[in-house]
Amino acid sequence: MARDYYEILGVSRTADKEELKRAYRRLARKYHPDVNKEPGAEERFKEISSAYEVLSDSEMKARYDRFGEAGVSGGAASGFSSDFSDSFADIFESFFSGFSGGVGTQGRRRTGPTRGDDLRLDLSLDFQDAIFGGDKELTIKHLETCETCKGSGAKSGTRPQNCSTCGGTGQVRRATRTPFGSFTQVSVCPSCNGNGQIIEEKCISCGGRGQNEVTKKIKITIPGGVDNGTRLRVSNEGDVGKMGGPPGDLYVFLSVKNHPEFKRDGINILSQLKVSYLQAILGCSLEVNTVDGKSELIIPPGTQPNTVLTLEDKGVPKLGNPVSRGDHLITIEIDIPTKVTIEERELLEKLASIKGERTGKGGIEGFLGNLFH
Repeated sequence: MARDYYEILGVSRTADKEELKRAYRRLARKYHPDVNKEPGAEERFKEISSAYEVLSDSEMKARYDRFGEAGVSGGAASGFSSDFSDSFADIFESFFSGFSGGVGTQGRRRTGPTRGDDLRLDLSLDFQDAIFGGDKELTIKHLETCETCKGSGAKSGTRPQNCSTCGGTGQVRRATRTPFGSFTQVSVCPSCNGNGQIIEEKCISCGGRGQNEVTKKIKITIPGGVDNGTRLRVSNEGDVGKMGGPPGDLYVFLSVKNHPEFKRDGINILSQLKVSYLQAILGCSLEVNTVDGKSELIIPPGTQPNTVLTLEDKGVPKLGNPVSRGDHLITIEIDIPTKVTIEERELLEKLASIKGERTGKGGIEGFLGNLFH
């Protein structure tokens, strides 16, 4: 039993022409035998094409809607509708880059100058350089236009000639017969490798490539606030293009070395500071290291272990906005001594007595713990 044409295309009976065309293109690309080599794909493609041929023609669609397949029997073989032909041509343009014996403008291969390749360079930065940025001198290798032949690849006094195989197009065409007619398949010319030109006498300096590898030094500016994975683009420092085409770009990927004291959390800097139990109890002012150098940090009286104190605007500049900076966050660690002198012990015992806490050797309890072991 024949399947319903609407069901074959996966559309409703109220689908308009644009919806039918979209459904046909999607299915035809999927099941065309030049793309899909699975068993049954060709039959499925023919079924899809027959369904669309009928439904894309308003008169045939009306007969099909009224009488079913019997109303269009023989009609499908009479010829393609204009909509069907247009859609079919669009699909074969994407398959073969050409249709009905001609090469479309979209299928024509470029034989003129082409842009060069982009290059990548990995650069490791010190922690401080990533924070504040600065200039760096890099040594790179890239392709530049041959000075002798000016990029043509031909010996001085000569010039490339159009390829006789492809006539300078860089492409060759091969006719392919299908059940729907004769089509032209386009491929790269094997004689000129798609360049469209043949160099009979090659340039001695570059061997006919039109390019030479050059080592050079360049200076780049690292903006403040960069981090691991930041990518910087240096325009026109990639490989030069073929046939005198413009160069690509150089991309510099950054990695940041670890710092022995500081860690980074976004635009904030983290570090630890160890203070004595007396400094934590009584409070004090200490000099601490920051990325800007020494800075004063106030330890409030009664500071507890793992308290985080903040030095504002001592962190990392925001990338692209160096005026705005993060903070330096310092985690306080309390240094509890394992041994004390006799004098210190007497003072501490007096303090413990004032506070009413028991101390002494063996089974000691309270604030002083095992300081006297």
